[in-house]
Amino acid sequence: MRKLPVIVAVAALLAACAPGSDNKPAQQPAGQVRKDVGALGDVTLTIWDQETRPAQEAQIKALNAQFQSKYPNIRLNRVGRSFDDLRSTIKLGLTANDAPDVAQVNNGKQDMGAFVKAGLLRPMDPYAEAYGWNQRFPEFVRKLASYPDSGDSLGEGKLYGVPQTGELVGIWYNKAKLSQLGVQPPKTWDEFDAALAKAKTAGQLPIQVGNLEKSSGPLLYALAMHRFGNPADETELATGRADANWKTEPNRQAARQVADWVDKGYLTPGFAGLKGDDATEKFGKGEGVFHVNGTWSLAALKAAMADNVGFVLPPGGTVTGGTGLPWAVSSKSKNPDAAAAYIDFITSPDAMRTVASSGNLPVVKAGDQAGTGPERDVLDKWQEASASRKLVPYLDYATPNAYEVVSNSVEQLMAKQLDVEAFLGKLQADLESSRGGR
Repeated sequence: MRKLPVIVAVAALLAACAPGSDNKPAQQPAGQVRKDVGALGDVTLTIWDQETRPAQEAQIKALNAQFQSKYPNIRLNRVGRSFDDLRSTIKLGLTANDAPDVAQVNNGKQDMGAFVKAGLLRPMDPYAEAYGWNQRFPEFVRKLASYPDSGDSLGEGKLYGVPQTGELVGIWYNKAKLSQLGVQPPKTWDEFDAALAKAKTAGQLPIQVGNLEKSSGPLLYALAMHRFGNPADETELATGRADANWKTEPNRQAARQVADWVDKGYLTPGFAGLKGDDATEKFGKGEGVFHVNGTWSLAALKAAMADNVGFVLPPGGTVTGGTGLPWAVSSKSKNPDAAAAYIDFITSPDAMRTVASSGNLPVVKAGDQAGTGPERDVLDKWQEASASRKLVPYLDYATPNAYEVVSNSVEQLMAKQLDVEAFLGKLQADLESSRGGR
């Protein structure tokens, strides 16, 4: 999730190892990309992904079936895991002798950055040139999967993956409940404040949220940051840049805002023990006026609420987001050309139609897709956000330990185990530690 901004051109071509296959085809010259997939011989590709929610699973199964129909010589051995399970097993998987050929890898320094540094992922620049990915994917998309060899600067260096989907963390709302309250979808922060207060007074749950996995808390804090900060400074923090600093007044105000939402009872009672997906299900059943969550909830909410659900960007338009997990090729793959052909297929313009028709958000060509109601909201808001300078990466991209440090610290802030200064101090200490103590 996650998932932006300043972009550097994708770097130089790296020699690509020849594809192997079950029939041991001859090794080709370094740097040459073979696109004639049907001529690669009988190949088995092992693929690890996190496309396990119903809409995601439907999408990837459909695309896999299309790929195997087109290339019957390629057998796909798919292993689907939840996001958390994939993150906890992928490092071991990539270091094993039977490493997957293709895997979705979280963009952050603790995952993709660390794997780049360890030489576990194959640079994708030769394939980007061969398949035209530099033209297919806008610069900010490619930047979110680019690292130098050191793995320490997200957005620079070589390309290590490409995504299928875009992601935005906005504000879902129940149209009927807003109508009952006599309020409109909020366009300003004052309107959002007023709607939350009115919902609470009317005995409604203002914000449905579950933070058992500790992933929703950082999204709430990022939402509050958008109220008081600016996208350039937030991006500096999210990508761990040299001048980034957590101990600023806008960040203090954001922390106070989250604590205030807790104090006023605006969040789901017992949110610390509720899973994020369970909170989405509860919102779909009518429990809550607003639900701060990502566009990955579209299919579930559409199925539960039809056109009674709407989606808006945070007031002011600054929004957390980026891409779904990029698809990367293991450096141990014996079939890199087949692996790259698979990634090209599932991220093609035709694939984007399958992504959209399955209820997901295509990372490109979103505006070209058909959709009404909440689908149209999501497609249009992605077009708006991805063309702006207000799209900010996930906070857990910042450092090798940011995923755990940010999620744990926000959890403690919401539980009143950390005050504002102690909270920001933990985040700043992690940032400075990643710089070698500077």
